[in-house]
Amino acid sequence: MAEELPARDRGAQEVEISLPFTGRWLVENSPARRVPSHGTDLFGERYAIDFVGVDDRHRTAGTRDWRTLLATEPPERFVAFGRPVLAPGDGTVVHVHDAEPDHEARRSQLALVPYALGQAGRLRRGAGAVAGNHVVVHLIESGTFVLLAHLQLDSVRVSPGQEVLDGQQIARCGNSGNSTQPHVHLQVMDGADPFVARGVPMTFRHFREWPARTGQPQVRGRGMPGEGAVVEPVAAPR
Repeated sequence: MAEELPARDRGAQEVEISLPFTGRWLVENSPARRVPSHGTDLFGERYAIDFVGVDDRHRTAGTRDWRTLLATEPPERFVAFGRPVLAPGDGTVVHVHDAEPDHEARRSQLALVPYALGQAGRLRRGAGAVAGNHVVVHLIESGTFVLLAHLQLDSVRVSPGQEVLDGQQIARCGNSGNSTQPHVHLQVMDGADPFVARGVPMTFRHFREWPARTGQPQVRGRGMPGEGAVVEPVAAPR
């Protein structure tokens, strides 16, 4: 089992939250693999994690054709697109952005090259171009802030100042912002503004994990899923 935190980060106070969805999701850029998880400490991303929706066969999309190899694909092809995104804890909504389009997805290396070349331009355009449609919630228990990004256009159900409960639907998964295919990006921060906040380590409660190496499911009461694992939330034991 992977360490919860790299050695240099042990002793940091982890924030315990719930997985922000139902169903099965593939883990990418897990902080159980490396920290910083996304290769940078900027934008509060030090311990960020990505979840890509999958079906019961752990496929991210049910269709593969010439577009998969050579071009872009409509986001509707992907299992994650439109799935509910839930609040990972009790808190208060402090920021909402819901004005970015859901763009075409890219699995093709040919389509990824021009997209990568546009990265600097997206950074210059600000948070909307990077995080896409997103929600920031101030978590009551820890006093930290959780950001959920790349949400579907016009799907956000909450507004600033609104109180939300753990497991309440706040939006749907989209492909907005700096995203190559529909997924949910989650990070916990010490402030509400990702451009100045620092990332905070987190741990998830009550989930089933199919590790990438063995594929044998195990139920975990608390932890950080490993890179390439598939996870789904489970009910807390009574």
